[in-house]
Amino acid sequence: GIKWMSSLEAKFEDAKDKKPTAEKLERLRREKINRFRNQHRINVQGTDLPDPIATFDQLQKEYKVHPKIMENIQAAGFHVPTPIQMQAIPVMLHGRELLASAPTGSGKTLAFCIPLLTHLKQPKNKGFRALIISPTRELASQTHRELVKLAEGTGFRIHMIHKAAEAAKKFGPKSSKKF
Repeated sequence: GIKWMSSLEAKFEDAKDKKPTAEKLERLRREKINRFRNQHRINVQGTDLPDPIATFDQLQKEYKVHPKIMENIQAAGFHVPTPIQMQAIPVMLHGRELLASAPTGSGKTLAFCIPLLTHLKQPKNKGFRALIISPTRELASQTHRELVKLAEGTGFRIHMIHKAAEAAKKFGPKSSKKF
């Protein structure tokens, strides 16, 4: 049928449609995030995922990453996060589990080292508080180098253990039982 209304009622109806609702705003926000992910070729699966970051500055503003770590990121020449860093860092800072795949040289090491140091908050004299297991000595060495650069000036002590005998010498004979 035909709906009859005065021009005054029609203006009122139009005004109601233009007022953004919470659902409409959330839908627009989701669309914007999906466009960003598509633009950077970020594919995600899961529910209630945190939004990706576009800049490293967001880490300090939104996640309170230690200022010295932020300074070390800049000093290392990292100005804009790579796609893996854009999504993986927020996921891990929210304490979520992550399985990520990205090409060699795409910034995966930094993507997990920043959340690791952020979760540890500050150095404590309590032995080993985090463990990174690498499949090769070469990769362990690269990770160690990156972590040392990233943690410089924060007081964190970064160690690489690749032989049990050397570890016992360096950390004491009871270290394997203690830690």
